[in-house]
Amino acid sequence: MEVVQVLCMKEGTGDSSYAENSLLQVIIDDCRFSKNISVTISALVVQRKVISLTKPIIEEAITNLYCNNLPASLHIADLGCSSGPNTLFVVSEVVTAVDKVCKKMGHRLPEIQVFLNDLPGNDFNSIFKSLPNFQKDLQKTMGAGVESCFVTGVPGTFYGRLFPSKSLQFIHSSYSLQWLSQVPEGLESNKGNIYMASSSGPCVLKAYYQQFQKDFSMFLRYRSQELVEGGSMVLTILGRRSDDPSSKECCYIWELLAVALNDMVAEGLIEEEKIDSFNIPNYTPSPTEVKREVEKEGSFTINRLEVFEVNWNAYYGEFCPLDARKEGGYNVAKMMRAVAEALLVSHFGDGIVDEVFSRYKNIVADRMSREKTEFVNVSISITRRG
Repeated sequence: MEVVQVLCMKEGTGDSSYAENSLLQVIIDDCRFSKNISVTISALVVQRKVISLTKPIIEEAITNLYCNNLPASLHIADLGCSSGPNTLFVVSEVVTAVDKVCKKMGHRLPEIQVFLNDLPGNDFNSIFKSLPNFQKDLQKTMGAGVESCFVTGVPGTFYGRLFPSKSLQFIHSSYSLQWLSQVPEGLESNKGNIYMASSSGPCVLKAYYQQFQKDFSMFLRYRSQELVEGGSMVLTILGRRSDDPSSKECCYIWELLAVALNDMVAEGLIEEEKIDSFNIPNYTPSPTEVKREVEKEGSFTINRLEVFEVNWNAYYGEFCPLDARKEGGYNVAKMMRAVAEALLVSHFGDGIVDEVFSRYKNIVADRMSREKTEFVNVSISITRRG
């Protein structure tokens, strides 16, 4: 499978698009919406919660950057930006952090160039259409100087070079680096699974880990060439706390999708060989694994390494409509469809997609009603050494 050609979030603004289902990255501080709230709005909450939980880390990185090096202009990249409301929310958070630090230090807001990167199949048009309103909203919030914030799209894989040498001061990435550059080799024995699972053999787990090591070390090497000395990166990766790569905390959501697919195999709706040859190009690392690769590559100093959880249900722990809470399984299924549909269609064809996710919704809803289901996030802040 050519991941660069196939992997992309569902484009457009339709019911199953990523723009309408950006579930996993925003906190909407007050969740007291009206009873007529749409399910798609609820899907934004978890993703923004993750981004906002890393806001102090971003502010700290920007502060350190300005204390050590006062740039006349600031070049920022968001890698794996995807599309939808949360893309520009990330830009807003970073620009606001820069403005806050500048005011605190008595400096004017510098010219800011923001590069939004994702694979060529990303729906960049949706982002560009949102820019005029984004600029207006930013102007209302921050006032003068915002007109000197420029946004550019940069299609391409972050597992290769994207920018000229020493051209960036700050890089951000959220919920992207768990995606591998390719499906690992040597997964022939992973029959009946579509990802690492409790029934996967040691050779399968090793193949996934080795692919992560190769990809993440490559990512770090290229970014070290593109960042100036003293430049920073804040990376948030869907990961795990456990040392076991097949643990439930990181693999469960894919295992449940495999249950839906295997049920369809049992009913003769999907060929068994099809599922046996399908594997997700994804790896959810532990903080230890992330730290190990950063130290091994050698170009960066680790400032912070943190782990936190966010519930699968967007409204868990929030004061929100009862109906929205009940639709947790529906929301998760829609989110996973936006994320995984392109991969499934490329392997199985588009004829099974509706049925797969209809079944998946019911399976997820059942498990969420009986178990604690959370996404584990690994965030790391690192600085380019001199």
